Amino acid sequence: MSRISKDDVQHVAHLSRLTFTEEEIEKFTTQLDEIIGLAEQLNEVNTANVKPTSHVLDMKNVMREDVAEPGLPREELLRNVPDQKDGQIRVPSIIE
Repeated sequence: MSRISKDDVQHVAHLSRLTFTEEEIEKFTTQLDEIIGLAEQLNEVNTANVKPTSHVLDMKNVMREDVAEPGLPREELLRNVPDQKDGQIRVPSIIE
């Protein structure tokens, strides 16, 4: 029994604004059905005594404290800017 129909594939293609030939729809229907079958195999695995994990390695995210620090003086920041005016960086206009 197919888990996904050609109509389902056509519906998703329409929602995605994609156009497929009849041959492509047939191919994608078969491929998606196989993918769904593989996902269903995972549901058969006994995971009753397995702790949930978010990563296969035991990793901890170590972050530094988020502390506000004073920045560089404006004059120093603008020292290497190729074009500036009134303490602001000037860039070429991209909108006509």
